This record gives sequence, structure tokens and C-alpha cells, in this order.
Amino acid sequence: MLAKLNYIEDYACRFLLGLFVILLFVQVVMRVTLGIGMAWIEELARYAFVWFVFLGAAHAAHLSAHNRLQTHIKLMPRKVANTLLLLVDLIWVAFCLVLAYKSLDLIGLLLEFPYDSPALGWSLAYVYFVFPIAFTLMAFRVLQVQYLKLVKGIEPGDVDAQEVSKITEETSHHSDGKTPSKAEG
Repeated sequence: MLAKLNYIEDYACRFLLGLFVILLFVQVVMRVTLGIGMAWIEELARYAFVWFVFLGAAHAAHLSAHNRLQTHIKLMPRKVANTLLLLVDLIWVAFCLVLAYKSLDLIGLLLEFPYDSPALGWSLAYVYFVFPIAFTLMAFRVLQVQYLKLVKGIEPGDVDAQEVSKITEETSHHSDGKTPSKAEG
């Protein structure tokens, strides 16, 4: 089930980012070549970007890829560092759950007193559904990372270092004249 959630989360972010880029590209081309812009394209691009940002934040929590000040953490004994990170993550989870709850209040108000978006005519209640979804998902993902780290003993790893390593390996394979196989990346 977690693999399916990872898959949905990953491809939803890819789709939303792709949609955002395509819509903005179309809007720019239309403005430059035809001298016209379409408000609905801009509005849809804005909503795609907002959904991408919030779902992307949840996805980053799953990868343990959020920016943290790690220098002082790395200087601490491992047990103290893990305890401190657990405390900070529990505060983060509480914050996310409060925001998810409060956003449900906002959506309830928007359903009771509808407000439609200017260009598309969509109820903003539906656009704002990203907030409870993303903040609940983010809270779950933060707890998942802590569970994997503290119970299963699986360190999340440094996502940036992994990406740099992957790019470095690919570059060295290509400069050697070798073509990396599918198993190599």
C-alpha cells in the first residue's frame, strides 16, 4: 500500500509540474505571438503550481529531503541528535495536523458560502482541498521516516548526496565510453 502511495504521490507531482510548465509556455507563446493572454490558463497554472508545491512538500517529507540545519546535529552524539530530531518532528506533525484541521474549517466555510474562481468558475473549496490532503500526508510521512529510523533502524539517507553521486557515476560512465546498463542507472 505504501508503494502505491509513493507512486501516486510521485506521479501526481510530476503531472502537476508538467501541466504548470506547459500552461505557462502556451500562455507566453500566445502573448508574444498573438498579443493575447487567456485568464483561465493563468489561473489553472496557478492552481497546478499550488497543488504541486504542497504535494511536493509531502513527497519531500517522505524522502526526508526537507532542508534542515544539520551541522549542529552532526556534532551531537547520535542518541541526543535522534532525540532532538524526534522532538522537532513531533512538533512538525502537530503543526501539520492543526493546519489540516483548520483548512477543513475553511473548506466548510467555502462550501457554506461559495466563492468561485474568477476565470474558471471553480469553487475554491475544491481548490483548497490540497491543504488537508497535503498536511495530513506530510504528518504521516514525517512519522513514517521516524518509524523507519527509530524502529527499523533504516536511516533515510542524504537525498542530495545520493543525487550528486548518481550524476557523478553517470558522467564517469559516459566519459569512459561505457554506456550504463539499466541496472546501473
